[in-house]
Amino acid sequence: MKPSTLVAFAAVVTAICGLAQQPFVFVPEPDGVTWTDNNCSLFKAKRGKWRPIFKARQQEGGSPAALATTQVSRMRGAATGARAATVTDPSTLPAIDKWIFTALNDAGVQPTALTNDYEFIRRVSLDLTGRVPAAERVQAFVADTGANKREALVDELLAKPEWVDKWTMYFGDLLKIVSSTSQIRRSPQGVKAFNNWLRSALTSERPYHLMASDMIVATGDNSFNQGEINFVLGGFVTGGPVQDIWDQQTANIATAFLGVGDINCLLCHNGRGHLDSLSLWGGRQTRFTAWQLAGFLSHTETRKIFIDPPASFYWSLLDNTRYRADYALNTTTGNRPARNPVGTITTVAPVYIFNGNSPRAGEGYRAALAREVTNDPQFARAAVNYIWKEFFGVGLVDPPDQFDLARLDPDNPPAEPWTLQASHPRLLNALAADFRASGFRLKALMRQIVTSQAYQLSSYHEGEWKPEWDKLFARKLVRRLWAEEVHDAIAQTSGIVPSYNLAPGYGYSVSWAMQFPETRNTPNAAQPISAFLDAFLRGNRDDQLRRDDGGIAQALNLMNDNYVINRIRATAAGGLLQRSITLPDEELVNTLFLTVLSRVPSAAEKQAALAALRQGNRTQEAENLYWSLYNKVDFVFNY
Repeated sequence: MKPSTLVAFAAVVTAICGLAQQPFVFVPEPDGVTWTDNNCSLFKAKRGKWRPIFKARQQEGGSPAALATTQVSRMRGAATGARAATVTDPSTLPAIDKWIFTALNDAGVQPTALTNDYEFIRRVSLDLTGRVPAAERVQAFVADTGANKREALVDELLAKPEWVDKWTMYFGDLLKIVSSTSQIRRSPQGVKAFNNWLRSALTSERPYHLMASDMIVATGDNSFNQGEINFVLGGFVTGGPVQDIWDQQTANIATAFLGVGDINCLLCHNGRGHLDSLSLWGGRQTRFTAWQLAGFLSHTETRKIFIDPPASFYWSLLDNTRYRADYALNTTTGNRPARNPVGTITTVAPVYIFNGNSPRAGEGYRAALAREVTNDPQFARAAVNYIWKEFFGVGLVDPPDQFDLARLDPDNPPAEPWTLQASHPRLLNALAADFRASGFRLKALMRQIVTSQAYQLSSYHEGEWKPEWDKLFARKLVRRLWAEEVHDAIAQTSGIVPSYNLAPGYGYSVSWAMQFPETRNTPNAAQPISAFLDAFLRGNRDDQLRRDDGGIAQALNLMNDNYVINRIRATAAGGLLQRSITLPDEELVNTLFLTVLSRVPSAAEKQAALAALRQGNRTQEAENLYWSLYNKVDFVFNY
């Protein structure tokens, strides 16, 4: 069947059977949002990065994720086989459910039911591994009557190599593992080294505080061979004095490991007059205290090492070579405002802005910074909050890199008009304490989250939904699949797995998008699949963040792109339909639904599908049905 015929058929299926995806309406950007700062050239250069942060800070009412959840749940309807989630005495529950259900009880809000087994296995498989579950695994899980089968499934998923793929991609986003930006060129070889280091750390389950410390203190003379030095290298800035580089390296560390993005602002100007309405803590800070934090980088040299051909180079990152003095206040040009002496003070010694500590006698500056960062209670808070957002769609503090440190203590709340920043401050602190007690084990944190009842709530809510309930987590917010998850789900469920030669410099091939070493122009800018992935807003790890918005381009790609069309053919060698086309009608329908959507069809869906198969050309109708499943809301959202 021609793609144009498929599109025409889709319109009929949508109108009559409701099998294909319906259009979505997303929250428009609010008018009048102030998100520029003319005093900061870095801010202006990366406005695409900062705009959503300011939008989120100023936005009131329902979030885009909440609106999408309402729309998706209405299309899908209530799940059958769900279990009640009413909790009368939350104090007896583990930390997550204790604080979530206590808040729900206090607010008089009834949570949704616990999601059924079909939904749970698909949800947790995608969230932990980025892959949909195999049809036979779904059937076995649903048939299992064991009381602890969900916990056993979680342990099974955490042990899979696909867990490493998913979280290498996630931390690649957080750490900005990209070969080239407007400021620095690491080259594919640098990305490969960094990606391999990260993958190895996750595979060996290296504790997160040690991973962070490794990256903060790393020194080396070849970024192509020593992957971890590429994190600090990512703060390299052109067109200014070395202080610009130290500032950006400091800001990157504070954002990635402490969730305090305001440091980037404070390195340009005092908080007063700039952050007053956005951050109680930030509004009280000065540029001088931010310089003290940047002082921990003031002995670090970032240098290009040119190789043959002359246009090629790698990087070294060394301490106490060219720079041995403290942070100097002697600049009048560059990317940030002039650094002028403060009275008689012309150099700034390192002082940790959050507690006033300085390096110990004989201690290297970056080693001291790594020690302070990883021992800071905010390190654990930021880490659990970043991970929480990935599983719940919204952070306990959101955006997760915009912590206001003066609004976190439930025993010492801020004066009006300020309020506590975290939606569940005691839960945030409890999770951080548990994370520290586990030895900063990422898998232990994830297991704690996905085995909670709060995570297992249905996304479907009966009756009216009020925007103020969003932060109570009374239902599970849906999320649109990452670009890589969409790609891999199509490859996996169709049974036709591609192979891509990565751009020169990587030197290897990849079949699964979740194994790509970066998101910019991968697997290769010249390959059509790159445009398919870009349509799902995977970002570039520089000035374009990964986003989960919907869009017309996504719908058109799922309907018409050859990556989809070539896999739904009954003649596609080794494909799902070629292997299933001879099955009896009802078994064929169940196989397609279980494989693509991880569930059996509803009665109405089965009736519509069987009626279509029994009229006209059966093979063509089977292709139409198969195509429609890739275009259902169930496929592109994790609910």
